[in-house]
Amino acid sequence: MSLFSMPFVDSGVDVALHGVALVVLVGAVAAAGFGFWKVHELPIHKAHKEKHQQIGLITALTWIGFIWHWVWVLAVMVAFIDSGKALRRIRDIWRENEREEPVTATPAKEEISS
Repeated sequence: MSLFSMPFVDSGVDVALHGVALVVLVGAVAAAGFGFWKVHELPIHKAHKEKHQQIGLITALTWIGFIWHWVWVLAVMVAFIDSGKALRRIRDIWRENEREEPVTATPAKEEISS
């Protein structure tokens, strides 16, 4: 066998290997597309599972997210963050700060030594 000869060229095996490569390529592209679709639909499935009040908004943001990807990030945030619970937590933190007595700095008495 020479350094310049190519194996499987001009043979039936050549056509078969091209067919296998085509099947692998189409399968890889299809798997990547399916995976992208499943990840992209994640906010909608989460919203339906949790019976979210903003299902329409999340669905619209998810579909717009196919064009502008940053909008999809907003859909994920709206779907996965319970805004009512988060706002109540912020309110409670705010009220805890109001209930605490204000801390005033008192100057330390300096002792004069003679």
